Amino acid sequence: MAAQPRFRNFAVTPAQTGEKHPVDETLPPLKMFTSGLQHVAAMYAGVVAPPMIVGPAVGLDTKETAFLVAASLFTAGLATLLQTLGIWKIGAKLPFVNGVSFAGVTPMIAIGKEHGHDAIPVILGGIIVAGLLGFIAAPYFGKLVRFFPPVVTGTVITLIGVSLLPVAFNWSSGGKEKAADYGSLSNLALAGITLVIVLALRKLLRGFMQQIAILLGLVAGSVIAIPMGKTSLDALKNADVIGFPTPFHFGAPQFDIAAIVSMCIVMLVCMTESTADMLALGKIVERPAEQETIAAGLRADTLGSVLSTVFNGFMASAFAQNIGLVAMTKVRSRFVVATGGLILIVIGLCPVAASVISLVPLPVLGGAGIVLFGSVAASGIQTLSTAALEKGENALIVAASVGIGLIPIAKPDFYHAFPDKALVVLDSGISTGCVVAIVLNLAFNHFGKKRAEAEADDDLPSAEPAVALH
Repeated sequence: MAAQPRFRNFAVTPAQTGEKHPVDETLPPLKMFTSGLQHVAAMYAGVVAPPMIVGPAVGLDTKETAFLVAASLFTAGLATLLQTLGIWKIGAKLPFVNGVSFAGVTPMIAIGKEHGHDAIPVILGGIIVAGLLGFIAAPYFGKLVRFFPPVVTGTVITLIGVSLLPVAFNWSSGGKEKAADYGSLSNLALAGITLVIVLALRKLLRGFMQQIAILLGLVAGSVIAIPMGKTSLDALKNADVIGFPTPFHFGAPQFDIAAIVSMCIVMLVCMTESTADMLALGKIVERPAEQETIAAGLRADTLGSVLSTVFNGFMASAFAQNIGLVAMTKVRSRFVVATGGLILIVIGLCPVAASVISLVPLPVLGGAGIVLFGSVAASGIQTLSTAALEKGENALIVAASVGIGLIPIAKPDFYHAFPDKALVVLDSGISTGCVVAIVLNLAFNHFGKKRAEAEADDDLPSAEPAVALH
């Protein structure tokens, strides 16, 4: 009996039917605005946290830190528009939110320790060089992704979260070590209450309200802090209603070799994260991210980072939590996210709105920060769970990289005998841990007798979002 012919069931795409793909659809104005606002709410805390950490660390006062927050919101909006709408071969043209990456926080603090009040221009100079090099490398980065498997990215992401936790602990104590109430029971109680509120809201709420649990926790904690005398309105009183982030407000960029190396490492981490996120988002919206899409998306990341520095912002990368929001709401239109980008720009142009976050007492931020930063570490551990630690020396790679990356946290003066320039990199557990993970992965999984086996089994970026680094 002759074999029956086998037929394949090809899915009919929107392009074949002449219809718009859901990614390219526009929604009614009200739904466009509310859906875009929801994206802003989901990522707002992640955008404002890095400048609020870096500002005080480099010696900025409350007003200057509020300016830095407004600049970060404004530049996140610009980067999101570049990514969603795109120009030429720049922009993935997917519902992809961009904003300040947590990956750069620890290295920027290290730069601040060396350069003090002049740190911001040095940081911006490093980001400019890293962004330009990343823009050039974008078309080729897809071929290099195999050198950043989950064993490397998971290690780095875990170190990012763990490195930031001491910041949350310091905030919980009051933030200023010389203050009379530093580490007082009232500060710790306020942080603990906020932590419990955030956890309870995440457990009890659903949908959109659950997405903004951290914001709601910050509001509740701040209200509780008022009768305790821990809420100050000074920054709000001095803030302008309308203001444009003056280009290079903190001075012209300065180019320091150690800072450039540190920011280039951070850029590699961000590009790896964005690549994995684009693959995940492409699957969710049913528009697979091909190599050209990834290259265009990375160009937007890197060019957005360079553009961000002009307006005093930091390195821009993907916000994975917004990918989860797309999956949850089923709203796939990139114009919805672009609307969110416009909202961010408007907020960034209103310093008084950006200053509202400065009303939150540091102990309240510390309580919420434990959840926020701890979730980053948890995401790294989740990534490591896909890294096949039982194979070869992968577990050894993680052990050595995490161990070396924790040195600046466990023993801050460990590298005191090294030159100051080297400390910019060495004092960042993220930078050192990333370098060690990359080198050991190359040594154990790509060179020598195991090279053929490694190339056959090489881990690809996860189809899930890499991490919510924000």
